[in-house]
Amino acid sequence: MGQGYEYDDEYLELFDSWMKDQGFTKRTQQAYLGDVRLFLSNIEKSLPTIEAIDIMRFLTKMRQGGAGDAARNRYLSSIRTFFAALIELQIVQLNPSLNVKKSKVEKNQIPTFLSEQLLAVFLQSIEGKYQIRNVAMFLLMSYAGLRVSELHRLNIADFNRSTNTLQVFGKGRKWRVIPLPAELVKVLNKALTERMDTKSSAEQPFFVSQFGRRISVRMIQTIAEKHFEVLKMQYAELQGKSISSHKLRHTFATMQVLAGTDIRTLQELLGHASIQTTQIYTHVGDKQKQDAMNRVSAFIPVGMGI
Repeated sequence: MGQGYEYDDEYLELFDSWMKDQGFTKRTQQAYLGDVRLFLSNIEKSLPTIEAIDIMRFLTKMRQGGAGDAARNRYLSSIRTFFAALIELQIVQLNPSLNVKKSKVEKNQIPTFLSEQLLAVFLQSIEGKYQIRNVAMFLLMSYAGLRVSELHRLNIADFNRSTNTLQVFGKGRKWRVIPLPAELVKVLNKALTERMDTKSSAEQPFFVSQFGRRISVRMIQTIAEKHFEVLKMQYAELQGKSISSHKLRHTFATMQVLAGTDIRTLQELLGHASIQTTQIYTHVGDKQKQDAMNRVSAFIPVGMGI
């Protein structure tokens, strides 16, 4: 390999520590570390001498290996973040990836979401020893818009029972306050009465696993996936579709748009840093309008003298 690579592990360890300090989720840390490790293994130059053309060549190689636009952009995002960390840590002075453009991907795709009927069926299908805990988690995703990582980090102290609000620690280490509907408050109160005590008194997570620890992101996803698989077998329109726990958050956003919530309010509820991210949901409303007009077209008299 080229000069400077005896320190690769050290750079990756520093990058990992930096991401933890910035509040990146474990999933993002693992993805970025994997991407950067692959990038460094394909570059035979020391870090300070890497140029934009080197990054372009790497991205081209990934494309030739089958990476699409979205994957190419993720590699680029990982590399940009890596160099941003190195600049802050005073290891390099410039970020060459800033001179590399992202690929244009199809925007404004309508996110997959559940209808109100299917959402109700999903929630009613949840049974078992931890029924209330699981229902509470998925209600917070589908009726308050929480991310899986935010459920994982939620503490008892974040639930203000006097104001019926929830403080959520989201992406970018930003807090947001969500007013909760009365019915959701009832479920959360019940979940607290049935909550297991944690083995450690150092923290008080809202959702606890069967092992007496803060429930993991993967466990939340697994519980949701198990119930979604049952739902898929019952409803033909879901077969062949990829449905994850994150679709519950999409469902929340979609319901808000259809209810007439303005885009700025929805941005705050979802905790999006950019309103452009929130705008993908406005196209759900556009589809509803088109469907409505298509139904009306059936009543237009044939011919009309034309």
